[in-house]
Amino acid sequence: MKVAVIGTGGVGGYFGGLLAQAEHEVTFIARGAHLQAIKENGLRV
Repeated sequence: MKVAVIGTGGVGGYFGGLLAQAEHEVTFIARGAHLQAIKENGLRV
């Protein structure tokens, strides 16, 4: 299943991680400080 998670904060990151572990195709949508942190450091799920 393809899933888009809007927001990469604590809740979005947690549920997106669970979905990714269950082998779903997850796309995270971020903005602001979270987007900048992901650009600089990557996103580890």
